[in-house]
Amino acid sequence: MTSQEISEITAKYTYGTWRFQKGWKPLHIVDAEGCYFTDGSGKKYLDFSSQLMCVHLGHKNPAVIKSIEEQARKLPYIAPAYATDIRAGLSKSLLEVLQKGIEKFFFTTSGTEAVEAAFKIARMVTGRTKIIARYRSYHGSTMGSIAATGDPRRWAMEPAGKIPGVIFGPEVNCFDCPINHTYPECDIACADYIEHMIENEGDVAAVLLEPVVGTNGVLVPPDEYMPRLREICDRHDVLFIADEVMSGWGRTGKWFALDHWDVKPDILVTAKGITTAYMPLGLCATTMKVASYFDDHFFSHGHTYEAHPLTLAPAVAAISEIKRLNLVERSREMGEYLGGKLYELKKRHPSIGDVRGLGLFWAVELVKNRERKEYFNTIADKVSGVPTLVDKISAEMMKKGVFLVPWVNHFVVAPPLIVTKEEIDEGVSVLDECLSIADAEVEA
Repeated sequence: MTSQEISEITAKYTYGTWRFQKGWKPLHIVDAEGCYFTDGSGKKYLDFSSQLMCVHLGHKNPAVIKSIEEQARKLPYIAPAYATDIRAGLSKSLLEVLQKGIEKFFFTTSGTEAVEAAFKIARMVTGRTKIIARYRSYHGSTMGSIAATGDPRRWAMEPAGKIPGVIFGPEVNCFDCPINHTYPECDIACADYIEHMIENEGDVAAVLLEPVVGTNGVLVPPDEYMPRLREICDRHDVLFIADEVMSGWGRTGKWFALDHWDVKPDILVTAKGITTAYMPLGLCATTMKVASYFDDHFFSHGHTYEAHPLTLAPAVAAISEIKRLNLVERSREMGEYLGGKLYELKKRHPSIGDVRGLGLFWAVELVKNRERKEYFNTIADKVSGVPTLVDKISAEMMKKGVFLVPWVNHFVVAPPLIVTKEEIDEGVSVLDECLSIADAEVEA
């Protein structure tokens, strides 16, 4: 089949996610290696967002591929009731890199499923129902996880698809504060608002958040926020669930984003970089204090592919490769270089309202007017079919050989952790060139 035929069959017979189906013309990809992927015509693209912020080791890491091949020959599947070498091996690897005290693991096949497991565990352990999430958030696409998602992808499932007990509080966004405060004079009022919700809602089982918000803006909290929120949860005996699906595995310059503030969650959910996305694996990990509840209570959760050997093997290999290549430290060092380049762009482009990030996890946010913080598009535009400016710019970048994830008014700049300075220069240069499209629409 030709590339055109493959694209047409894909569009006609399969669903394209999070999009209108009419007019979808998926690009035919035939290869990927390192920080690049290649289409059916032979054109190469710099993967400046690690696909969906998940290919941490880049494409075709030999050690991870070998681990999958060897596991397939040794034991491709066994039911989750059994112990396996690889299950025990990954458990030992996790104990070396997770926050101390996070020691009990439930394996899933996605971050979405890990969030669902966290909800069930939190509700069973506490005997309470409500989950506090935040508006600028994404936690998954299944019924529970999408109900806890703050962004407009949730809207299509409501009201019937909204599980009872999920309520939303303000996110941390010091560029455009949702409660109209200014840091540091605010004294972290957004955290105190969460406490206000706990006190007035009652029946709160857990607070769920992305320590560094992912798709919805790479929102990095002030240093005081996470310790304050941990104290609030402890004071009210509410569980702290950290969604590190996107911010984990060295992405922010630490093994996990919460490590920046020396804060330990009660429940950690993660996925993506755990296998550098070569196999679908998610993890719901808890403290032994949480886990001890189930010593004398029925653990009412499970699925056929839990602890699937083929998904666990690449996780062991990926963790080993992150260590061998010193990628956590590299993410921190290369992130400083990338951040410096992006801050330079802000000086040159009036359309850039904010640049923020940690490690190799950055956002470039576009505005129509910096002083008034007016945006080009709204969140409703994203799901109503209104073309967004960042989508237009992203498409232009693809023409020039750089893939960059857009969302509403910003780009998520998150290259593989193996990225070089030369590749960063390449990606930033193309973004620099294409931002002229936004600059032309800036209003005084």
